[in-house]
Amino acid sequence: MLSLLYQEGPSTEGIFRRSGSAKTCKELKEKLDSGAEVDLACESIFVTASLFKDFLRNIPGGILSSQLCDKWISVMDQGNNEEKIKNIQRLIEQLPRANVVLLRYIFGVLHGIEVRSEENQMNAFNLAICIAPSLLWPPVSSAPDTESEFTKKISSLVQFLTENCCRIFGEEITSLFGEI
Repeated sequence: MLSLLYQEGPSTEGIFRRSGSAKTCKELKEKLDSGAEVDLACESIFVTASLFKDFLRNIPGGILSSQLCDKWISVMDQGNNEEKIKNIQRLIEQLPRANVVLLRYIFGVLHGIEVRSEENQMNAFNLAICIAPSLLWPPVSSAPDTESEFTKKISSLVQFLTENCCRIFGEEITSLFGEI
């Protein structure tokens, strides 16, 4: 999925913003969940993007870990960019290894899309609005106005992560997929 998103996302206008066919997504999700072989390259990239966001939403506690939710939310209120980067790196160290590996690939894809935002209309802000709700959510449900504020803060964090991913995860994040 990520490889396809890395290949096609940068040249696809509105990637992650437009939804794939709900029927196709449901059918493919059932096939994937059953362990059946699925060739996503034959599907719309919007279906792949929708499936990927669904996958992220189904990670128990979220990829950024709902146990660290308060720390993630407050990190954007702390100091200058250098301090934010250091605090984010400390939080990343507290995540399970599998989450960190997946995050690196996710932000490798987002970076690739963001650098071609003139073409695809998906700058770091737009990407964050679309993907942030799939990365972290509050551990308990809350009032709509509280949820709205939470969504703004997590989107701001994801935008910052996207814009600074090379400094946070390392320059090699731009070559994780090799020469595809």
